[in-house]
Amino acid sequence: MKNTATPTATQPLLLERNGAVATLRFNRPEALNAIDVPMANAFLDAVQTVAADPGVRAVVLCGNGRSFMAGGDLATLRADPVQGAIDILTPLNAALQLLLQMNAPVIAQVHGVAAGAGLSLLLMADYVIVAEGTRLNLAYINLGTSCDVGASWALPRIVGTRKALEIALLGEAFTADDALHLGIVNRVVPAADLETAITTLAQRLATGPTLAYGAMKRLMRESMERTLPEQLAAEKDAFVRCASTEDFRTGVEAFHQRQNPSFAGR
Repeated sequence: MKNTATPTATQPLLLERNGAVATLRFNRPEALNAIDVPMANAFLDAVQTVAADPGVRAVVLCGNGRSFMAGGDLATLRADPVQGAIDILTPLNAALQLLLQMNAPVIAQVHGVAAGAGLSLLLMADYVIVAEGTRLNLAYINLGTSCDVGASWALPRIVGTRKALEIALLGEAFTADDALHLGIVNRVVPAADLETAITTLAQRLATGPTLAYGAMKRLMRESMERTLPEQLAAEKDAFVRCASTEDFRTGVEAFHQRQNPSFAGR
């Protein structure tokens, strides 16, 4: 099934489906997709729709126009700093937690600029591909505020506490290649190849063992909160659950046939 929404000025976020792949496309290109209250609420609505659909097996986050996302909407924050922040972050945080709980892998497709909340969102994705020439900046300190949308949780886990503090406290922009070197992103590709790279990856993941993906996501993200005995027990429980699935039986049989090709088809 392919159902691609047409961008309009009245839709701050577009939810598109192509088979088992759901794409959430931020759609305020005139503002470099800066998040305002309507976009934050639309993002939560879209994530709730995707999370409730068992047919979704991969999720892509991307932005229309020249950039992925330039952070929070400054007009909203200037008008009412405290309430504006609450009204943006409340639905954003709820949406983020739903994405992390999903079995389906979440892929960030990043180009142009990823700053503030835009960088925070890509840090929380499971896989990130960025276009050459992309500029990234945590940026919050340049506005005189601390970070949000999970950056303080994800960034130290990815780059270590010392480097995370450098990125956060200096508020300096860095390149896609810098991000690749730090492990913040998985791949850097030419801008012309970004869409193809994302489509290929999303389709690959969408045909994979979704329940196993979900178990792996949770084991990795929760490992630092557990002792080794607790983690071993969690791994055992997850493996046993996965072993009861058709994906596991199919995978074991396929592996067996690859190791014993003479038995294939018998």
